[in-house]
Amino acid sequence: MPNIKLYTAKLSPPGRSVELTAKALGLELNIVPINLLAQEHLTEAFRKLNPQHTIPVIDDNGTIVWDSHAINVYLVSKYGKPEGDSLYPSDLVQRSKVNAALHFDSGVLFARFRFYLEPILYYGATETPQEKIDNLYRAYELLNDTLVDEYIVGNEMTLADLSCIASIASMHAIFPIDAGKYPKLTSWVERLAKLPYYEATNRAGAEELAQLYRAKLEQNRSKAK
Repeated sequence: MPNIKLYTAKLSPPGRSVELTAKALGLELNIVPINLLAQEHLTEAFRKLNPQHTIPVIDDNGTIVWDSHAINVYLVSKYGKPEGDSLYPSDLVQRSKVNAALHFDSGVLFARFRFYLEPILYYGATETPQEKIDNLYRAYELLNDTLVDEYIVGNEMTLADLSCIASIASMHAIFPIDAGKYPKLTSWVERLAKLPYYEATNRAGAEELAQLYRAKLEQNRSKAK
């Protein structure tokens, strides 16, 4: 088995998407925890590893890759089935759809969630801007409307699902998805939640992040009084 180090945090949706991908591939990862609140990602040692000082990062026997979407494509390309892996289809049309969903995750889902949370977690913000919350619900609507099959791209699970569900689960733990408004999104979440490794690999971290968010918001408001 390969010796792959994953620098990550349980609270990180992108980090959890890499763990989900590894589980789907049957890969064991050597987890190196990074405490973002303690700014361990800003240390000189970590900056040498990743000059952008973001997590997740993998070290695959000296090959360093950062950005969860790049990591997931790398893992499937290197360690997936030799004949081609359905997680990242070889068919160009299907692959282009998976790529589009990966960009949707980084540019819409995770971006909107991050810019809502970051001021509260790191900068002592006391406000929860309604405009940012509305943008999160609009993201739910966009993904709900995208789901015309069982999964984001067709009827087989791909990297599109494993990336997006890490962000969506984290959003859902704070802003619950209304099954009446977003029925296809709700069914998709329930479908992925049946994965045998989902609870420990994704839901637990999403819930932990939600608890931290509520605690930090309360703490920030208490300090501001």
